Amino acid sequence: MASEVYFSDFRSRSSRENKVSKIKKIFNAAGFANVLNESDLTAIKLHFGEKGNDSYINPVFVRQIVDKVKQNGAKPFVTDTNTLYFGHRHNSVDHLQTAIQHGFGYAVLDAPIIIADGILGNNETRIEINKKHFEEVKIAGDIEKSDSMIVMSHFKGHGMSAFGGAIKNLAMGCASVFGKIEQHGCAKPVVKGECTACGKCMSVCPEDAIYIEDGKSFIDYDRCIGCNFCIEVCPDSVIDLDLERIPEFIEKMVEYAYGAVKNKQDKVCYINFLMNITPDCDCVPWSDAPIVPDIGILASFDPVAIDAASIDLVNEQCGFENSLLHHNFHKGEDKFKGVYEGIDGKIQIKYGEEIGLGSADYKLIRI
Repeated sequence: MASEVYFSDFRSRSSRENKVSKIKKIFNAAGFANVLNESDLTAIKLHFGEKGNDSYINPVFVRQIVDKVKQNGAKPFVTDTNTLYFGHRHNSVDHLQTAIQHGFGYAVLDAPIIIADGILGNNETRIEINKKHFEEVKIAGDIEKSDSMIVMSHFKGHGMSAFGGAIKNLAMGCASVFGKIEQHGCAKPVVKGECTACGKCMSVCPEDAIYIEDGKSFIDYDRCIGCNFCIEVCPDSVIDLDLERIPEFIEKMVEYAYGAVKNKQDKVCYINFLMNITPDCDCVPWSDAPIVPDIGILASFDPVAIDAASIDLVNEQCGFENSLLHHNFHKGEDKFKGVYEGIDGKIQIKYGEEIGLGSADYKLIRI
């Protein structure tokens, strides 16, 4: 049976059709209130954006969901988990400061922010899943302890999974730091081409896993945790992913998404924002030009279906030439493969359906 995915575009000619109104309407149309019980501790899971990034979900939009949750008698808190790499969200102190600097203060949200895996990322609960890659996964303790969850995702590109939406927000976003290490373990960087031994990769490695010898950088894979921050800072682009291991990484990610919601059957709602569709995750400290126009907002109870619908809506667009999109500019062509040619992001959809995370078959309901 096809999963219902509700869709509202961004066309507006009155105050009744502005984005704030559309968020409230799609919340109501999708029936999210039906899963919020009185006094539920409701996690609103999102991404606060790395310092320097500006394409994360607008905190004013998050406030609309907070208000709707409160109207239904539940108790919302806004949450994310700490990062694997050493940026401005690697511990809860820096993470909270970054969130507040990006507008996620109490005056805007009217809800507390809780970093769900604790001050250093080790507050975790082990969830048994018994899948191909993992028997158990490590989920952030305060997300696991919540009664219900609303997952708000900025749908965009991603250098390791081609795109990031609801599934990735569950998987990487709900894992503890050790859970992130498990997911990244098979997708570590490799040095290709002519390295100039500038040392920038070595200077940012959180585990001192990179060293220079004979005028070239080398990676100690026994120490490397796969954060891949070295790829981002290499000025000559000679450090890259081992693409042969990417399908395994994506499957591991999907299994973590499954574990993040396993104990919340019928208590998780998903909202995808198809705007500022940049080629990179909001973890990078910049925001590149979008690859397609803004599209709209989607809502569903099914993370696989909402991501499948998001991909289809993105691919229906004409791509922007003044962007990182290299090819596949025409309607109907795969835009994320136009950016990351060697990565099949749709493994998220196929494997998600295979392990029972959701359905790739969806019915798009326009409101």
